[in-house]
Amino acid sequence: MKRLLLLASLLAGLLASPVAAGGLNDSLKKGTPEFKSVGPLAFGPDGILFVADPEAASIFALDTSDTKPAGKEDIKIEGFDGKVAAMLGTKPDGVSVKSMKVNPASGNVYVSVMRGKSPILLKVERSGKISELMLKDIPFASVSLKNATEKKRQESITGISFVNGRVIVAGLSNEEFSSNLRMLVFPFDKADQGTAVEIYHGAHGRYETASPIRTFMAMDIGGKTHVLAAYTCTPLVKFPLEDLQNGKKLRGTTVAELGNRNVPLNMISYKKEGKEYVLIANSARGVMKVSTDGIDTTESISARVESTAGLKYETIPNLKGVLTLDKLDDSHAVILSKSDKGLNLVSIDLP
Repeated sequence: MKRLLLLASLLAGLLASPVAAGGLNDSLKKGTPEFKSVGPLAFGPDGILFVADPEAASIFALDTSDTKPAGKEDIKIEGFDGKVAAMLGTKPDGVSVKSMKVNPASGNVYVSVMRGKSPILLKVERSGKISELMLKDIPFASVSLKNATEKKRQESITGISFVNGRVIVAGLSNEEFSSNLRMLVFPFDKADQGTAVEIYHGAHGRYETASPIRTFMAMDIGGKTHVLAAYTCTPLVKFPLEDLQNGKKLRGTTVAELGNRNVPLNMISYKKEGKEYVLIANSARGVMKVSTDGIDTTESISARVESTAGLKYETIPNLKGVLTLDKLDDSHAVILSKSDKGLNLVSIDLP
């Protein structure tokens, strides 16, 4: 009887809470968020956009109110940087694109840019219309990271993702083991110290704790949710999500070395013809299509690697100059690529 009463009390508390009764958006309060910078983006449910502010070492959650399906039109905006610059009253070289994400609730694309020192968020509709996301009186919430690095402020947050009710944050802390993964419960309360993560870097032939994760995503591996992370020069490492614990240290499993002298820019996963792949945009090695065959059982790379090792990949020859990418639907992605005429934002078939 006591157990039944306890369960009834807990259920009543959940039903009475604004989040359980009205959804995650009801935890956000109207106001005008003040950004020092904008960086990595991620989407949660119901059009909630998570925005990293590396300079402030903070994460913001914004209600975009963008939940109506936008249609199935292909995206094709040539000279994207020129169009954005004209809209913002500057020149293309005065605009720096930081991140791009597709809103799964609508199919519209969101882009974070810096116009000089001014942070701006853009919405790109399937029709090609580009508009600024207005921040005045928008429902929002924010949380600050207390032990973020001061010396390399732009690397205080290098990536974010919404996974199972939590915002996963990669970046550098001010701790001795500075490479860090945090799990922030949403709705936000406070940020914990995070987990210090260590990897074996095959190209360097040593364990490392100070290199930041450059891009990551959540992925089901062997029936458990993992963080699959890519580092500069280019180790690919998996961390079980359940092993991330506040104030603890965790060594990842290096499942691939994808080649040195390279910075991974962004990554997505998808399935095609019954197999799962990871697509990675890179600074110097094009777009890699990585097979995940064996990712659940492969042993960690633990010795120096001269070129590549671990999971196999192929370079997609027709994808040139890709700066960032995101999954649009089960068979398409959207890419931002650099050409002689500037930046182009287009949708493509997944290779």
